[in-house]
Amino acid sequence: MNRAVLVGRLTKDPELRYTQSGIAVAGFTVAVNRRFSREGEASADFIPVTVWQKPAENVAKYLSKGSQVAVDGRIQTSSYENKEGQRVYKTEIIADNVEFLSPKGSTKGSSENDNDGDSHKGDFSSDEIPF
Repeated sequence: MNRAVLVGRLTKDPELRYTQSGIAVAGFTVAVNRRFSREGEASADFIPVTVWQKPAENVAKYLSKGSQVAVDGRIQTSSYENKEGQRVYKTEIIADNVEFLSPKGSTKGSSENDNDGDSHKGDFSSDEIPF
């Protein structure tokens, strides 16, 4: 089973691009605190994440540097040859789900999972609550 679940903050704004066939793909890096630190210093891992299709567009629209997210996906490794002819290895998370954990207004992020593009949980005032 290949599953990865991460909670952390974006290190920079997501980068959205489209494939030649028009499919959205967004990439971002999540800083995840390590459970243990050395000599009292906090440490983190910086993990690249790729998300596809409508969730990619939502990530680019609603998240920015510093947004807190939970990512659920799989680990994928790949390699390629760079311009100097050296083999470069890459490990990343391919996200199936990205939960927006930052409170609305603290960054561009929202507190909802907007992967379906039609969900607007939390987009109401307290006057609209019927109880």
